[in-house]
Amino acid sequence: MGEGVRPSYDELAALVAAQAVELARAREEITALRAEVAALKRRLGTNSGNSSMPPSSDRFTKPAPKSLRGKSGRKQGKQPGAPGANLSLVDNPDTILDHEPSACSGCGAGLRRARRAGWLRRQVVDLPPVRPSVTEHRLHRLRCRGCDHVTTAPAPVEATAPACYGPNVTALAVYLLTYQHIPVARTAQLLADLLGLQVSTGWVAGVLTPVATNLGEFAEQVQQALRTAPVAHFDETGIRVEGKNWWLHVACTPRLTAYLPHRQRGSEAMDEFGILNRFRGVAVHDGLKSYQEFTRTHARCNAHHLRELVAAGEAYPEHTWPRIAIKTLEKLNTAAHTARDAGLDAIPAHILDPLISRFIRTVHLGLLLHPPDRGRKQSKTRNLLIRLRDYQQQVLLFARDLTVPFTNNQAERDLRMIKAQLKISGGWRTQRGAQAWLRVRGYISTARKNGLHIITALRDAITGNPWLPTNTEMP
Repeated sequence: MGEGVRPSYDELAALVAAQAVELARAREEITALRAEVAALKRRLGTNSGNSSMPPSSDRFTKPAPKSLRGKSGRKQGKQPGAPGANLSLVDNPDTILDHEPSACSGCGAGLRRARRAGWLRRQVVDLPPVRPSVTEHRLHRLRCRGCDHVTTAPAPVEATAPACYGPNVTALAVYLLTYQHIPVARTAQLLADLLGLQVSTGWVAGVLTPVATNLGEFAEQVQQALRTAPVAHFDETGIRVEGKNWWLHVACTPRLTAYLPHRQRGSEAMDEFGILNRFRGVAVHDGLKSYQEFTRTHARCNAHHLRELVAAGEAYPEHTWPRIAIKTLEKLNTAAHTARDAGLDAIPAHILDPLISRFIRTVHLGLLLHPPDRGRKQSKTRNLLIRLRDYQQQVLLFARDLTVPFTNNQAERDLRMIKAQLKISGGWRTQRGAQAWLRVRGYISTARKNGLHIITALRDAITGNPWLPTNTEMP
């Protein structure tokens, strides 16, 4: 277009149209970039307080400690009526040592012929010097006068060889390996330093297999008890076996624990576990889709929902619905605890119904504020709201049935120390080793839940007489 020549109307219209297209493209790109920035901010802001990440994975800055349980109204510290545990004098000490003053602390005179005026008691609780005790079992041989046959007395169950370690030493080694999570070499060193037992690392590494073999009946009985439990918890977490990623599945109650290591996470592993496929009670879990294929009644872990609602509130600070949903769940949980403490079978309707109605309305409000984005992947917030809507009965079952807990913390507690074991030892070299370790760990966990002395329970298992829960101890 030459100098001084005005553009025609058609040329101006084409230029405006081109600019409008460019502006629309720029706006679309800006919208996409804003969404990407928001997603990246959410990822950078993800921590153990607003997601299912463990505290050890918190990056950059640790979030301030913040409980999602809500206030209970109780004062901090020991509660009235709770049993105390303080060191006190015993009536019959093992050793008594008398100490007498040699001179008067007033005038300095000698006290050789002084009159006695009583005494004060000071007791020191300490460990005696520890040294191994060797017991020799002499297996006498007798010759029959009738047939001249020689019969040897049977050896006690713990005397498996001419020289061997007894069940107490073995129980301590098993306890250190599977409950205190001490590696094999350090366990051997600890036994040498504390007990003067120069055990080999090979002996320590081999103590678990025979114990696990003796626990076969125990494992079957616990699995059967879990199948008939009215409420049971289920969860899974990643582990390392044979240098590969495996999954550890747990099924548990406040009295029982069972573990299964498996290559798969989903229904194939759950079928092999043999609990969920015959379970008819309430299955408490974190919402993994595979769990929905089993049983008929489910309850979802609300600790997960609370963390995700916290994340939604941080991502959209202008919205009030996440805070309302959190407060409503907390009030429902408090109402459930109050009803149980009062010996009620259910939360009173005048308390329960308004809170459930508020929660349902809050979820629908959130869905209105987060409509579906056609052609795009839905946000985590909308996915959370859809789950809270579609699985409302499972989310709120704890408020309608007081036998159902608010969270799946029981399963998470039974898995937590297994993750500590992975950080210490890195995993298991063989499948057989993993199965033995986890069976013994399940035995210790179950025995501890039932108030047993762990070393005694392990010694019984080592000698072929493991503790078995009775029907009255079942959930």
